[in-house]
Amino acid sequence: MALTTVAELRTALGVGTLYADATLQSVCDAADNVLLPFIWSNTLSIIGHSNTANTGTSYFAESIAEQLYVGQTVVITGAGSKHNGSKTITGRDTHSITYAITGNNNAVTPRHPINPYGLLSADTYLDPSTVPAIQEASLMIAIDIWQSRQAPSSGGVTIDGYQPSPYRMGNTLLARVRGLIAPYLDPRSMVG
Repeated sequence: MALTTVAELRTALGVGTLYADATLQSVCDAADNVLLPFIWSNTLSIIGHSNTANTGTSYFAESIAEQLYVGQTVVITGAGSKHNGSKTITGRDTHSITYAITGNNNAVTPRHPINPYGLLSADTYLDPSTVPAIQEASLMIAIDIWQSRQAPSSGGVTIDGYQPSPYRMGNTLLARVRGLIAPYLDPRSMVG
């Protein structure tokens, strides 16, 4: 789900066919990678997992008692091949869920952490690729990324000495588009 297409970025930059699609696509993908974690989604971080020969268990730092239910189908990624994929929840505790696993190498493993955390995705009700404000924010970020690649020191100048700094990719990258995406921000992404 690309929020900004290569054609849109090519037009916005006015570069015609000067650059390969793959080069522009990498910028579009980077803009998605920057923006999408901040957009509201029905996801949870998996902090650990365990399994028996045919049952997997994923653990969460927060209570999931009112977020997930037995019989619900979820998608797990970043948790290892036995746990990854579409899973139907067969059991739920306050901080864990169980589901069937398949494969040839399902040796019993005790609970252990996942670093970096795995991701559980449940039904989502917001498709960012259909929201014009989110698409525009993605295009603006893609343009900033492109311009930083072409002229990395064009972001700002220090007060003393007039030396350029790589300001464009700093902590204000999202701040410049926050007005567009404010109604769609995930409050969990704003902690810290």
